[in-house]
Amino acid sequence: MIRVAILGATGYTALEAIRILLRNPEVQITVATTRQEGNPQISTIHPSLTGRLNLQCSDLSPTQIAQQADFAFCCLPHGASTSVIPQLLAAGLRVVDLSADYRLNDPAVYQKWYGLEHSDPARLGKTVYGLPEIYGDRIAGQQLIANPGCYTSTSILALAPLLKHGLVEPTGIIIDAKSGTSGAGRAAKQNFLYCEVNESLLAYGVGKHRHQPEIEQVLSDVSGQSVDVVFTPHLIPMDRGILATIYARPTGNQTDAELLGVMREFYAGKPFVHVVDHLPATKDVSGTNFVHMTVRRTKGVLTVIAVLDNLIKGASGVAVQNFNLMAGFPETTGLIPA
Repeated sequence: MIRVAILGATGYTALEAIRILLRNPEVQITVATTRQEGNPQISTIHPSLTGRLNLQCSDLSPTQIAQQADFAFCCLPHGASTSVIPQLLAAGLRVVDLSADYRLNDPAVYQKWYGLEHSDPARLGKTVYGLPEIYGDRIAGQQLIANPGCYTSTSILALAPLLKHGLVEPTGIIIDAKSGTSGAGRAAKQNFLYCEVNESLLAYGVGKHRHQPEIEQVLSDVSGQSVDVVFTPHLIPMDRGILATIYARPTGNQTDAELLGVMREFYAGKPFVHVVDHLPATKDVSGTNFVHMTVRRTKGVLTVIAVLDNLIKGASGVAVQNFNLMAGFPETTGLIPA
């Protein structure tokens, strides 16, 4: 039995991780942390867990967490993860970090995009990026995994096969991505009130969204050359889901069928990536750990379209994929419910 701690248990990603982990009889969730006063029951914070998990939340130190758990899902905000993860690792816990604190390789890049000086820079560039479809062979033996972001997973998975095989130019790539409001987290913010987002579409973080260097870093590694993208995210009035429409210049004259064949071969044996002939929609993957993608050649441009659920494949689902690989479970454990 693996004892699991959920750090930062009040958010959407924590809830999704708990729901998935409850499907694994070899896992016992023993710790849920929160800074809320009164040590509330987890079912008070997330009523959908009523009758499913009887656990009191509390504000525990890393030492106290280590006494009660073998593994931790760190669902803390950026900058907060580094305040606890080094101590958890020193105590022997294995950790999947859902923040961005260990995704980037360069402390200077992290400081530029997140406005924080990294407090654990020695691990940057050494922590495996937790996208199993790309780095699955490196994950099993690790003590710490940097879980990818939601926009980044969508964009990287869509572009990786084409860049790896040199089928598109590595520069001038345009990523137009749209996400549901749950991507902004559960904390109350004026810009995400119902009256602000309903019947509206908003571009944000233009030219300065924090996922851009993450996308470029991983795609450059996959392709073996410097990749440059223009990434523009949009907020759409729905709860969950991401759709990315990506434009890239082809290097050859491959047909749609040939391009789809390359993508299918690249993801052969990867259970959560489906390359489809039709144009995918967010509803096709809502509530699942699947990614659907396709590609079309139009007027000398390749248009790649990919969809996923930002809370599952974009966060907690891939975190459990990483956990499964680290713990020796089949990769799909808990992620394909009957």
